[in-house]
Amino acid sequence: MTETPNPNIPDTDTITGEMHPIRRVVLSIGSNLGSRFESLQGAVNSLADTPEVWVTAVSPVYETEPVDAPEGSANFLNAVVLADTTLSAHTLLDRCLAVEDAFGRERTSPNAPRTLDVDLVVVGDRRSDSEELKLPHPKAAGRVFVLKPWFDVEPDAELLGVGPISDLIAELGLDGVVLREDLELTMQ
Repeated sequence: MTETPNPNIPDTDTITGEMHPIRRVVLSIGSNLGSRFESLQGAVNSLADTPEVWVTAVSPVYETEPVDAPEGSANFLNAVVLADTTLSAHTLLDRCLAVEDAFGRERTSPNAPRTLDVDLVVVGDRRSDSEELKLPHPKAAGRVFVLKPWFDVEPDAELLGVGPISDLIAELGLDGVVLREDLELTMQ
């Protein structure tokens, strides 16, 4: 078992002596094409294999109806991964995109069906509004398929600038979100 670093203590780079803050990150993973569950498990494994990323929790898996997707799109499997990292938000985003690519993600349109989607929801208290990176994720507050799995692993969590995720779930309701008790993602 690996030791999880304390997110409140900076980690010193042993070669350069640079200080790198350890941040709590929330990642949403989803798939509605191909071997959906295997893609989610592969994403968890790939994130856990990433240097300077320590996966601390993985939510239950939910099957959800597609949101804003083309008509006839298959249901998604969704989960949330919590991790601690010393990586910058942009470096972590690059890693998420590489993991998607490794699982055959094709970027034809923003809401097209996909083999794997790995979204940064929160990176510590970091805010970003650049074209390539928006933090916290601008659509997270309205997506129960992100909020419910996140609530399962961190019930007292708050979405930065919005409020408690429990309140957001209560407002949105759980229609179209089904717990898949037959599927369990594992941490390495």
